[in-house]
Amino acid sequence: MSSLSSARLKRSIALHLFLTPLALIWLFPLWMMVVFSTMPDNGIFSPGIELLPHGNFIDNFNNLQRDTDFVGAIIISVCVAVTYTVLSVLLTSMAGWALARYQFFGKSVVVAIILGTITLPYAVVLIPQFIMVARDFKLANTWVALIVPPLFNSLGVLFMRQSFSMMPDDLFDAARVEGVKEWRIFVFIALPLARPMLAALCIILFLASWNNYLWPLLINSQPGSMTAPVALGTLIGLTKVSWGGIMAGAVMLTVPMLVVFVLLQRHFIAGIAAGAVK
Repeated sequence: MSSLSSARLKRSIALHLFLTPLALIWLFPLWMMVVFSTMPDNGIFSPGIELLPHGNFIDNFNNLQRDTDFVGAIIISVCVAVTYTVLSVLLTSMAGWALARYQFFGKSVVVAIILGTITLPYAVVLIPQFIMVARDFKLANTWVALIVPPLFNSLGVLFMRQSFSMMPDDLFDAARVEGVKEWRIFVFIALPLARPMLAALCIILFLASWNNYLWPLLINSQPGSMTAPVALGTLIGLTKVSWGGIMAGAVMLTVPMLVVFVLLQRHFIAGIAAGAVK
């Protein structure tokens, strides 16, 4: 037992020695972003390499707030991301449940179409989607246009289909024998069993909505209703770029997401692992 424990300890030390430099390389750009957010605009392009924070973060944030109402943009981003995540998880879960547990005509065709949509570049559907939402439905500059068009997530549907397919059929058959309705089986049995996968999907969808830039930029042209990434983009002008404000805003958008991921990484990893193995 001692030799086995010693071998495991050596492997653990070797693994940490290998992964620690990789982690530092990954974290270095984030650290430099924090450093740049504390420097004035002219200090970011100084010839020397600055590795320690300065004291201009408050000034940079005040300039950012003055130019963009960034706090209001963050509130809009939070509301849009939370609403999108809840609705998209519900929609993709129902679609995944239907594809995993029901047999119907054309099921294989539907799955093939969903798989095919994953291979399509987003630019292919962007312009038709914009024309349909803005011109045909007259929904430009509305929250509906920000939230509804991206709701159906093909990857989420396939992820939840795989998750529900892993569950034992006997459990649901026993519930049906007891007279439990289908919607109660889905809500009170299937969804609790899929909790790790749902947590992973929530993180993925929330981050996708939080970082979405192109669609909110196209569909929303009102300065007072911009999401946070779009508000940051307005600081890049033709003659002036507020780098300090951009870095301060990027820190405010990045740090909370890192904290959420660190706190929920156990559920995220468990959900991904459970959804990847059948």
